[in-house]
Amino acid sequence: MRCVKMAAAIVLVPCTLAVAGEFATKDEAVAMVKSAVAFIKEQGPGNAYPEITKRTGKFVDRDLYVVVYGLDGKVLAHGGNAKLVGKELIDAQDVDGKFFVKERVELARQQSEFWQDYKFVNPTTKKVEPKQMYCQRLEETAVCGGIYKL
Repeated sequence: MRCVKMAAAIVLVPCTLAVAGEFATKDEAVAMVKSAVAFIKEQGPGNAYPEITKRTGKFVDRDLYVVVYGLDGKVLAHGGNAKLVGKELIDAQDVDGKFFVKERVELARQQSEFWQDYKFVNPTTKKVEPKQMYCQRLEETAVCGGIYKL
């Protein structure tokens, strides 16, 4: 009996690690946002925003991607959906009616970095899920990357 339990534990460990690796973590979101902020500072928005928006670029990893909003709610770069770039989303709401972009830019005006909770479509699962977005203010923008809480 003891051997069977031990064997089951050994078999389950790799599966657990594989599942955990499918989705981004809070630490990975923070690291990616910090990297994006440094990249924007180094390259300038004109060069950085297209790279951030590129679906196969270095600012997209599994369900984690970077977005950049102007503090007016305009999407300047979006690694999850390039079609949103240039759109004014200040009045966008999640499925619960939360004005998440309006809240995000208000938080960015008040704090240099923050976490925000709302619901959004996970690009990996294609389902609306709770999301936590980490953002850093950079001049008149909010540079953000988020994780989905399954």
